[in-house]
Amino acid sequence: MEKNYSSVTKQTNNKFLNMYNMDAIARDGSHFNYYFATRREDGDLMCQTGILRSDAVVMYPICKEDPNKIVLLRQYRYPIGDYIYELPAGLVDKGEEPNEAAIREIKEETGLLFTPVPDYNGYFTRPFIQSQGLCDECNTTIFGFAEGELSDKDEENSERIEAFKADKAFVKDILKNKLVSIRAAYLLTLFLNSDSKDPFKFLKV
Repeated sequence: MEKNYSSVTKQTNNKFLNMYNMDAIARDGSHFNYYFATRREDGDLMCQTGILRSDAVVMYPICKEDPNKIVLLRQYRYPIGDYIYELPAGLVDKGEEPNEAAIREIKEETGLLFTPVPDYNGYFTRPFIQSQGLCDECNTTIFGFAEGELSDKDEENSERIEAFKADKAFVKDILKNKLVSIRAAYLLTLFLNSDSKDPFKFLKV
């Protein structure tokens, strides 16, 4: 692992996310401040360990009773001051496996039961880095079937979430006209091209 910094200093002390100041080293050897956010603690930062680990999961929940529909969220996000369309997602608790976190988070956010399906080649469910210019957070996508009745009874007071089941026509409208997260946009492209008889065919590539 290439190390192009001399030190990192924690700037904040929050529960879920903190800022660090890195004394970064440019190509000519000069030093400059590089600020980044992380969910990890000093000594466990990815720049220090090189460890790729699932900090969070995003779920791709196909409706079991109707594979032509997918479960989505319309959620208020404070940094943008508006509602955005997303796939269900959440943090992986300490000692928790990504599949376990996915089942728990779907239940909390939608009231639905979630059954993960195997990733036949391992390409998609390994951790991937997102927003690498801003943070070292790694996410795993968990694919599976969701079933049951939608409910918001487990929604936290700080959350404003509307869960719903979307067909392909609605998904097309979201992608064309609505605020949507980029990871949801890419995954929803898979959904638009999926076959209801084999909705996870792309995992067999």
